[in-house]
Amino acid sequence: MSIFVGVNFFTENDKKDVNCFTYSHFMEEVHSGSIAEVTIQGPNIFGLTKRGEKFNTYAPFNPELVKDLLAQNVVVTAKPMEQDFSFWQLIIPWIPFIVMLGLGIYSVRQMQTHGNNVMGLSKSSAKIAEEKKIKIKFDDIAGVDEAKQELMEVVDFLKEPQKFQKLGGKIPRGFLLVGPPGTGKTLLAKAVAGEAGVPFFSIAGSAFVEVFVGVGASRVRDLFAQAKKNSPCIIFIDEIDAVGRQRGHHFGGSDERDQTLNQMLVEMDGFDSTQTVIVVAATNRADVLDHALLRPGRFDRRIVVPLPDAIGREKILAIHMKKVPVHDDVKLGVLARSTPGFSGADLANLVNESALLAARHGRSTVRMTDFEEAKDKVIMGAARRSFVLADEEKRLTAYHEAGHAIVSVYTVGSDPIHKATILPRGDAMGMVVSLPETDRTAFTYEGLIARIMMSMGGKIAEELIFGSNKVTTGASADIKAATILARKMVVEFGMSPRLGFLYCDIINSSYFSTKEISESTAQIIDEEVRAILSSCYEGAKSTIIQHKAQLKKLAEALLEKETLSGEEVKYICDSDETKSSDTDDSVDSINISQTTDMNQI
Repeated sequence: MSIFVGVNFFTENDKKDVNCFTYSHFMEEVHSGSIAEVTIQGPNIFGLTKRGEKFNTYAPFNPELVKDLLAQNVVVTAKPMEQDFSFWQLIIPWIPFIVMLGLGIYSVRQMQTHGNNVMGLSKSSAKIAEEKKIKIKFDDIAGVDEAKQELMEVVDFLKEPQKFQKLGGKIPRGFLLVGPPGTGKTLLAKAVAGEAGVPFFSIAGSAFVEVFVGVGASRVRDLFAQAKKNSPCIIFIDEIDAVGRQRGHHFGGSDERDQTLNQMLVEMDGFDSTQTVIVVAATNRADVLDHALLRPGRFDRRIVVPLPDAIGREKILAIHMKKVPVHDDVKLGVLARSTPGFSGADLANLVNESALLAARHGRSTVRMTDFEEAKDKVIMGAARRSFVLADEEKRLTAYHEAGHAIVSVYTVGSDPIHKATILPRGDAMGMVVSLPETDRTAFTYEGLIARIMMSMGGKIAEELIFGSNKVTTGASADIKAATILARKMVVEFGMSPRLGFLYCDIINSSYFSTKEISESTAQIIDEEVRAILSSCYEGAKSTIIQHKAQLKKLAEALLEKETLSGEEVKYICDSDETKSSDTDDSVDSINISQTTDMNQI
């Protein structure tokens, strides 16, 4: 800074060149009497020689310098140091403090505006769809006619609330959609908003729950505050069981989940009668919801959205096929009847997979064969054609699957076989898939026994053909499925004569719950489960022994073609060629029939 001032001094007073003396040269000039005058400004010295030369130098601290100058009759002038700091030199050191102060003020204002909201943490993440952007209508949804009829009332409430209020009726606060995944609960909620022409707030139940206590409750307040500003509107909460579970079933009396649920209960009870805000929630676990959430005044209506029946599936397929070029050989009725248990999402996936298969084969339209192949892919998984089984393992797999098929064909109560294959699909090396002929809402005792016997047919066929030393681990999944089903028959379905009309919650009980059955009852359950499995095993073994020739014929057909349809399996089993007397004499020694087995259990 001092050098800068020195240069400035000569620049302003004289534009001539200035000589820069070293300090030693300067002192030589002083002692020789060549210096005429100097100006001292701190350590900087500016001067003029007797020769008329201007100079400057930098002098270290020397108290005797002025005495030496005066002794040589040099004119000495002293000036104070100039402090010429720029604006940025003053402000730069304070910038970090200014930034921190600004952030602090912003955080305080946010907390004052949103309660405990820091940087928007407790602000609702609900997505709002304006009425003009919602294109889904009730005509775009099929297979859930009863649910659509109930939700049509919501549209009337939103369009003409005065129509019901003038007769003393209160607009329902909430509608709970209950049903399996993929049945169209979210689409129904959007269709209500689309038909009524009102804003639609959509959020998942898990979005309310955070690790910080109080954040979820703040998000609930923020969501309902936004909804009230946009009244009339619809709030849709998907998977509400994530936040609406029963209170008091976890550690801590006032944790984040409970506070969030309490706030939701308060908000749903605090609607102004002049504000039309309807909450539509969806779940497939209504049994775990808190009772305070389900009472009238909060969720007034409980609407069941079931899996579609055959007629509903046909309508759903027709809607999805509007976007796909379909060949004339596609029969909607046949396709709908052959897909029992499919949800709306499954059917949409079926149409999409069929279109992808048709495109892969270079077709311009989707044929029935594409739908059949796509259906097999959805039900059984994608075929692993690159996986090659060894000949011995392939033969074992063929007899294993043939054993399942034989028991299914010759056991009363079994569902018809859809496909039998030894082509690896998914995690399985082979499989036999059975589909019911009609939609089913309940299972009979006879049908459950048939399912257990069918699952045992694979292991029995391996033992009968190859011997116990060659039995594979392929029956592990069958054993597990049969055991679970037999236990449910005893403890849930009341199908045990010894236990009778008694429900024992030992399968779905929580880790912290107390044991609800005695040791003696548990022993009876084990004995009854074992009795069912043993009797079914003997019945399945008897069936396979009686139809050993059909077993061999079916296994050879699987080895040859790898995949057989249900009609082909039935034809092989019913063929006169397979009805030979080539059966083991041991059949006569087994005095067990299927009917006898099922009556004994």
